[in-house]
Amino acid sequence: MKISQYMTKNPHCIARGVPLHEAHRLMRARHVRHLPVLDEQRLVGIVSERDLYLLETLRSVDPGKEPVCEAMTEHPFTVTPDTPLRAVLEEMRHKKYGSAVVVENNVVVGIFTRTDALRALEGLLA
Repeated sequence: MKISQYMTKNPHCIARGVPLHEAHRLMRARHVRHLPVLDEQRLVGIVSERDLYLLETLRSVDPGKEPVCEAMTEHPFTVTPDTPLRAVLEEMRHKKYGSAVVVENNVVVGIFTRTDALRALEGLLA
């Protein structure tokens, strides 16, 4: 079983310079909690809903001005579409990652989150 069978294809991404409040808006509108962060078309990080909330707790942060790159995690966990599901699950569990960004030829083609993992488990149990 490959991760490509279980990932969310063509995930919503965000540019590194977009303000935090726009990231929140996009997450709410698209019902997602993780956004790969791009510089041009190159993956430079990932930002989670939790990352945004943590940064916004600082008094000096203005969500309308502070860019997403200030809240993102650099060097996110990445895999290729051919990576075995089991290997991704083991790494996510072992390192406590909330997601894996699926990249092919330096282009983000998918994302695999804990929600996707639960959906995969549900399908396997059916």
